[in-house]
Amino acid sequence: MSSNAADPVTLEIANAVARVSLNRPDAGNAMDAPLGRALRDVAESLQKRDDVRAVLLSGNGPRFCVGGDLSYFASSEDIGAALQSLAGDVHAAVEAFAALDAPVVAAVHGAAAGAGLSLVAGADLVIASETTKFTMAYTAAGLSPDGGATWFLPRVIGHRRTAEMAITNRALTAAEALDWGLVTQVVADDELRPTAEKLAERIASGPTAAFGTVKRLLNASSNATLKEQLADEADGIVANSVSADGREGVAAFLQKRRPNFVGRRIE
Repeated sequence: MSSNAADPVTLEIANAVARVSLNRPDAGNAMDAPLGRALRDVAESLQKRDDVRAVLLSGNGPRFCVGGDLSYFASSEDIGAALQSLAGDVHAAVEAFAALDAPVVAAVHGAAAGAGLSLVAGADLVIASETTKFTMAYTAAGLSPDGGATWFLPRVIGHRRTAEMAITNRALTAAEALDWGLVTQVVADDELRPTAEKLAERIASGPTAAFGTVKRLLNASSNATLKEQLADEADGIVANSVSADGREGVAAFLQKRRPNFVGRRIE
């Protein structure tokens, strides 16, 4: 499956990997109303599919995403209404990606700013090229964060570092982002795509339902008591143990062979 190359967000599905690409390259993939709606539609469409076991999120052109399109906001008759609508679409996309069993791998290059940084923070795994810069940028324009930045970033890099990025607009290099735990791996610029593709394809051959359980457990852990988290872990491991992939994984381990996971949802 593939979408139109002129769409503001393109989707290609092959070998159980959904390749989602922000596609306003001449504008640094800045988010305007059409891109926000398209991102929401694509993300929500993936929730209805059983053939997607990994998502690879990237940006076309020289930058991953520079955040909101300020020229679009400035030209709007009602900037508040324009922002409300765009934020609603982007937030729906963020929620949809987070709710997927399929892990989201972000391949990041050039710049990830504003809502682009929020997408990075919300990804499950992040591969960055060595020349990438990361910044929140919101308060530089007199705005406050959106896109889930204030939910994901404190969990990923901590409250204090999130506050520094939000208040001072400190720009992180890829090496600093790796040191802070914002990204999973940094690679040479020309190695970004092949590295991210290889990782996404490896994940797509894994136990998708178990990955989904991992995502939900991690996202819930900060607000759960130890007792609640232990109960959720017990429920999760029991449900996965009787699933097709759980049975296959245990059998493969005992038989000393590579498992053949099928990625079915837990019924």
